Amino acid sequence: MSETLRRVQALVLSGDYIVSRHGFRELAADDIIAEDVLGTIGSAIVVEDYPTSRKEPSVLALQHDRDGRPIHVMWGVPKEAGTPAILVTAYRPKPEQWSADFKQRKKR
Repeated sequence: MSETLRRVQALVLSGDYIVSRHGFRELAADDIIAEDVLGTIGSAIVVEDYPTSRKEPSVLALQHDRDGRPIHVMWGVPKEAGTPAILVTAYRPKPEQWSADFKQRKKR
């Protein structure tokens, strides 16, 4: 597991998180309930890790909704402050773009 995801999980579980405006729009656009994303953070799996991202350390995580459908969630943690965890965006991955387990992008 990545250090970024560990940090995000600890922050979310302690209630120290925010959802960005973009995150709220994307949750709504893909009919994703925020509580599903927040409630499954403990079982999140790293899809892509960006610990040295210019803006903030971030991680793309695979999570699932209450019906077991996959969700990709991009989380970030401010570089300087180290808090709060930020839900940057979330979407339902398209099967034609991802492996069957939604953990790897298909090559184009």
